[in-house]
Amino acid sequence: PDLLARILSEKLSATWGQTIVVDNKPGAGGNTGADFVAKAPGDGYTIVVGTVGTHSINGALYSKMPYDMVKDFTPITLLATTPNMLVINNDVAAKNLKDFIVLGKKEGKMTFASSGSGTSIHVSGELFKTMTGIDMVHIPYKGRATAIPDLLGGRVTMMFDNMPSSLQLVREGKLRALGVTSAQRSPAAPDIPTIAEQGLQGFEAVSWFALFAPANTPKPIIDKWQTEVRKILKSPEVSKRLADAGLEAVGSTPDELAAYQKAEITKWVKVVKDSGAKAD
Repeated sequence: PDLLARILSEKLSATWGQTIVVDNKPGAGGNTGADFVAKAPGDGYTIVVGTVGTHSINGALYSKMPYDMVKDFTPITLLATTPNMLVINNDVAAKNLKDFIVLGKKEGKMTFASSGSGTSIHVSGELFKTMTGIDMVHIPYKGRATAIPDLLGGRVTMMFDNMPSSLQLVREGKLRALGVTSAQRSPAAPDIPTIAEQGLQGFEAVSWFALFAPANTPKPIIDKWQTEVRKILKSPEVSKRLADAGLEAVGSTPDELAAYQKAEITKWVKVVKDSGAKAD
């Protein structure tokens, strides 16, 4: 979210001649930042880079939400999608996903880190736990910045991290990638197989990032944001910059984002229910 926000702020500031401030508000699986925007005036000056967690997963995972994921926001555009990547500490005695599943069933009590309860990173782990039957304990952190060091240090076994976050660590040999969570291999790392193709058919968990404004934001304001952001995402420079990081630029219409969000809510409610996961 921070990467996308900074790219957009840079380009929009130049286009509009007005400074756009990126204000990171982490906490509660992204709920803190989303709630801040949900309660802001619908004047176009405060918007949020929402995620699959803040706008489709958390409603099922948290017993009490500070905002309504649909009613409190106006969709602007789907920015980008990225697969999560199953990464493990190099000391784990598994070179591929099949070996890892065998090891997990034999040893049990594995730990999987996440950047917070309710994130796609969290529920990817819950889906994996359900589909493999491995006894895994979820260890939520307050963001990737605190989770990655523990993964590198071997204090946790594995993590389903967003590809842009861990791909460089994999390329440097500091972490081992066992698979990606998308239906097809990622163009950013075509050598890493999908989890589905390695035996867990139907496994798919894609992270997505989208712009939302507070509810009741006037349509002309929404259209202005959507038009300008779509131009930025479709530019060769930005598209390549995102692709190199493992992100696929989208740039949808507000209606397309609304439909996509609805489908994602339906999907993740079932996953959360089947896994029995809770954030509180």
